[in-house]
Amino acid sequence: MTAKSACMLLSYSVLATVLFAGCNRSKPEQAAADTNQPANAADSSPSPAAPAKDTRPLIVAFGDSLTAGYGAPTDQSYPAYLQRDLNARGYDCRVMNAGISGNTSKDGVVRVLQIAAMHPAVVIVAFGGNDGLRGIPILDTEMNLATVISTLQDAHANVILGGITLPPNYGKDYIAKFNAMYSKQAKLYSVPLLPFILKGAYGVPGDIQSDGIHATGKGNQQVAKNFLPLLLPILHKSPQHPANRAQP
Repeated sequence: MTAKSACMLLSYSVLATVLFAGCNRSKPEQAAADTNQPANAADSSPSPAAPAKDTRPLIVAFGDSLTAGYGAPTDQSYPAYLQRDLNARGYDCRVMNAGISGNTSKDGVVRVLQIAAMHPAVVIVAFGGNDGLRGIPILDTEMNLATVISTLQDAHANVILGGITLPPNYGKDYIAKFNAMYSKQAKLYSVPLLPFILKGAYGVPGDIQSDGIHATGKGNQQVAKNFLPLLLPILHKSPQHPANRAQP
């Protein structure tokens, strides 16, 4: 190979390298030009809107299986009926079912801080039935109810106390002391009391399940009606609700 040929070959190699590098640099720029999008287009996408916070006053039904609606469809528990009753009357509130089947008053003490942290406007406390059926000393149940009520009141929640009674085979004296426990706590903490939440349902055909303890959907509808007279004075109606708008 002559010196002239070697020089020409070297010149072609340098030119090819420059052209190849130039093509590589131009690809992103050409892509941006073709799409007419900024390099950080993905970063400029708007964030999805956060769900709106429910600002309605919260009513928590706090208790055991009688609150949870054991044996009845979910939409036929007494808190579910209470929500519908309040809506129909123009009270713009949210009712939460915090009943857990099998809970005793001790379980209520364990869970009460979670309830208080929700900042409820009203809490319907209904524990004690399982305590009585299991033979837990009445004094223990009474102390647990006191802890639950006082903790909720310290969190500025209005408390309504729901009572229950025991089957006749537990004896008149024991039942009398058990029933008196609720009225004693209601008086001590100045809270409204529904002495027997199954009033108007217990013993009524179709209102109590075959176990003789838990309400049917029909019975739970009555339980919700039992609580309404204690609950309504605490609440404030919403002027925006259709039921409360002035008629022309």
